[in-house]
Amino acid sequence: MEPGAIEQVLFHGAVVELKQLSICADLVTAEMTARGDPPPCPDCSVRAKRVHSWYWRTLAERPLIGRRLTIRLCVRRFFCDRRQCRRLTFVEQVQGLSERHRRSALGLKLWLQAIATELGGRPGERLCRRINLQASRTQLLGLLLAPEVQQQAPRVLGVDEFAFRRGKTYGTVLVDIEAGRVVDVLPDRTSETFADWLRSHPGVEVVCRDRATAYTKAIKEAAPHATEVADRWHLLQNLAAAVEKTCHQHRSCLRKSIEQHEPPEPPAIDLPPLQLPRTPIVERTRDRYADVHRLLDEKWTISAIARQLGLDRKTIRHFRETSLDELLARACDRSPNGVLDPFKPYLNSRFVAECTTSRQLFTEICARGYHGGYSTLNAYLAKLRTGTAEPVRAEIPSPRRITSWIMRPRETLSERDEERLLDVKIACPDIARVCDLARVFRDLVVNRRGRLLPDWIRQAEQDAPAPMSSFAGFLRQDLDAVTAGLTLEWSSGKVEGHVNRIKTLKRAMYGRATFRLLRTRILTGAQPLAGHGIQPAVTRSGTEKSVRQSGQSARPNT
Repeated sequence: MEPGAIEQVLFHGAVVELKQLSICADLVTAEMTARGDPPPCPDCSVRAKRVHSWYWRTLAERPLIGRRLTIRLCVRRFFCDRRQCRRLTFVEQVQGLSERHRRSALGLKLWLQAIATELGGRPGERLCRRINLQASRTQLLGLLLAPEVQQQAPRVLGVDEFAFRRGKTYGTVLVDIEAGRVVDVLPDRTSETFADWLRSHPGVEVVCRDRATAYTKAIKEAAPHATEVADRWHLLQNLAAAVEKTCHQHRSCLRKSIEQHEPPEPPAIDLPPLQLPRTPIVERTRDRYADVHRLLDEKWTISAIARQLGLDRKTIRHFRETSLDELLARACDRSPNGVLDPFKPYLNSRFVAECTTSRQLFTEICARGYHGGYSTLNAYLAKLRTGTAEPVRAEIPSPRRITSWIMRPRETLSERDEERLLDVKIACPDIARVCDLARVFRDLVVNRRGRLLPDWIRQAEQDAPAPMSSFAGFLRQDLDAVTAGLTLEWSSGKVEGHVNRIKTLKRAMYGRATFRLLRTRILTGAQPLAGHGIQPAVTRSGTEKSVRQSGQSARPNT
């Protein structure tokens, strides 16, 4: 091999001379001498002429043939002959190999930087041990530096919130929609912070957002000429919520229709008057129902009642819209859709026929397909004997099931689902009206027919049920942004993908560090690493926003 060939293979681009190469069981040591031209002074940039001394540096490099590689590099210290310069001497650096105050070669540094970007601290440390690299989690995290944010904002900006601690503290992520990369991360979701960022980074023309009012206020203050685009997925999510609420309100209509036209077989029996047991859950349900309705009569808001009673707002709405009898019945039977439910009509009829032996009834229902336990049957028969069993009612589709039939494309529904949806529409004209409006709105979203939105809002406000009418009024308040969302090509899909990636980083980093480190990992994970062509993967798992995530803090566990 020609002189210098080994250096070019192992240390391409570095001006060095290999003196000795020692190979041990798990270590390769290369002794080299720097042979480059005298470098300029790092302070005054005047090229050196005199050598002061030389000394040995020890650098860790990337593994070689499965062994750790250590470089012993002989470097020169030069005089700075410029009198005005305060620096007397300085040490030469080998380009592409060494840096000041660093005990690892530049190539190893870029490797560790990529590992820290992708995995973080502790997972990165475990990987380094597997591939014969010596690096602690603190060293890995110290290599992460957040890239500088450009002064000019992207033309199409996406903005959304993410949770540091769900229900407590939130941050804001800003994404360049055209490039698909994170631009910046803000420590909160207030309108003031976002408005300050927009003022200091001019140039935004289109802003894709969800329905958060704080972002709307900031855009109108700091970038009034920008076009706001409401996200289409969130519009469909709000529509589905209105449809499901309507189905909840008209559940009694469906029950009445099914009980009139499809009596259960065998016919339901007349049980003794329901005598509810005085269990803690029944008493708690009574007390909560009384407290909620007492505060509602006093004109308290839902949020105020939730704070006063220490409950979720959804629970308060549930107690407001559900009768006490139904709440107590659910409190007595905590598993209404259990494995025994299909056999309760048969058990009731046999119980009336004076067949009350648990073992005999267990044998009979097992022959009919029962796969549950004997204790479950015995507990239900005990309720029949004491008169505390809930009457068996006809099965009706749940509001969520009906909503899925309405919101899905018609071609994806089976014939059975089409028939059941038709029965629901016949039983309740309000649900039929909501179904027609929802499908028309979905067509506007899919085909981007924003020009027809005012007509749809007018129809929904005139003759639609209250939840759908409220949704239409909600759209009218944000008409320009919703029309742009139903007309332009831009959406917040890429933003939601980055929010999912942030959730993954939070789960991997929970327990250590601060917002600064989390922001650094978010920004470096979205940037290409220079020098090695390494592009970290950006997780974009669709546009669905999983708000039910269990992160609690911005103190990541590295």
